[in-house]
Amino acid sequence: MAEGVPSSVSVTVAHELLQAGHRYLDVRTPEEFSQGHASGAINVPYLNRGNFFSFWMSKNPNFLEQVSSHFGKADEVVVGCQSGGRSLKATSELLAAGFTGVRDISGGYSAWTQNGLPTQY
Repeated sequence: MAEGVPSSVSVTVAHELLQAGHRYLDVRTPEEFSQGHASGAINVPYLNRGNFFSFWMSKNPNFLEQVSSHFGKADEVVVGCQSGGRSLKATSELLAAGFTGVRDISGGYSAWTQNGLPTQY
């Protein structure tokens, strides 16, 4: 993997990595997360919904600090969102901040559920 360039894996590979001891970072909003998530996932939103306009999203200013409270920079982590856009940005930011074991999940939670992988609510 080139430095700072995220490596993406399919949801089936991500599931295999989780079974091998990797951890799942879900970067969706708490509302999305509460409607279902991969089993054992930890939620740290990459974007927050605006107070006045629920469709408006802004970058979570505490994202790196919040991720660091759950994961070390060398931890093996797969990063997912709803369809893949936010997780790719989040993974890029984590790599730039010195996290070395992060991988983006292609297709996100949508692909996860379409493949019948374990979820919880």
